[in-house]
This record gives sequence, C-alpha cells and structure tokens, in this order.
Amino acid sequence: MLALVMVLAFLVMPILEIYVIIQVGEVIGGWWTVALLLAESLLGGWIVRREGRRAWRALQDTLQRGVMPDRELADAALVLVGGVLLLTPGFVTDFFGFLFVLPFTRPAVRRLLVAYAGRRVRIAQTRVGPMFPPGGPGFDPFGTAPGAAHNAGSPGGPVVRGEVVEDDDKRP
Repeated sequence: MLALVMVLAFLVMPILEIYVIIQVGEVIGGWWTVALLLAESLLGGWIVRREGRRAWRALQDTLQRGVMPDRELADAALVLVGGVLLLTPGFVTDFFGFLFVLPFTRPAVRRLLVAYAGRRVRIAQTRVGPMFPPGGPGFDPFGTAPGAAHNAGSPGGPVVRGEVVEDDDKRP
C-alpha cells in the first residue's frame, strides 16, 4: 500500500505543482511567480538552517543528559524533510515544507505523525499477534520454568542435565 502511495505521489505531485504554478502565474504574472518561488526558497533555506541548528543542539543536550531523545529526533527528521520540500521548486511542496520546519507548526505535525505511527504499530501487532503471543503471568514459550514437563520443540519427557564427553579413541 505504501509503495502505491509513493508511486502516485511521485506521479501526481509534479503535475499538481505545475498546475499551481501556472494558476499563480496567471494571477500575478510570470516574473512575479518566479520571484515568489525564489523568495520562498531563500526564506526556507534560512529557516531550515536556523531550525536545523536548534534541533541539533537540542538533540545533543538530550543525549548528554542520558535521556531518550524521541521528541528531538522527530524534530530533526521533520526539519530535514521540510528542508528537502522547501528546496523542491513549487508552492505545494513549499507549503508542506514550511509546516514541517516552522517552530510553531512542527509540534502539531509531530503529534499527527506520532498518532499515525501509533495506529500503524497497533495494526501490525494485531496482524502478528497470533504468531507471537504476548508474555504475561505463566508465559513460558520454551518450557524452562521450574516444574515444566519438557522443553517446547524437543521430544517429550523430562529434561536431563549433563555434559558431553568425547571418547579419545574415535579421533582420526
């Protein structure tokens, strides 16, 4: 499903960008459209540089404190993706790039992405659940608990502990 979405995005996005650029060009003129695209790129580059440094510093500070940098990693990833979108010419990609990069919109985007990822993990767990039963009280997949009759995956009967002794006479 994700592959289909990616293929459609790479096919539809350039067409949408060209359409929007043409529409904006008809309203404000061709040269003004080019100037606006250049201004967006310059402003986006400056913001990405500033927010990238800020995200990097926050990530380093969190790592030095020995805390898991979940929010900081998400922010750094969003700044990176937003920077790529801002460098791609077009108004639609610039819109999403600014959403990912600006410090007052990034937390909302991060929350949406975390909620989406959480849903995907829950769906994956329900699909994989029958293959990997969850652990809990009394869960002993290998039969190693005291009083277990035998090991899972081995022939029935009690487990006999011992050591292997090789006979020296059988060496070549």
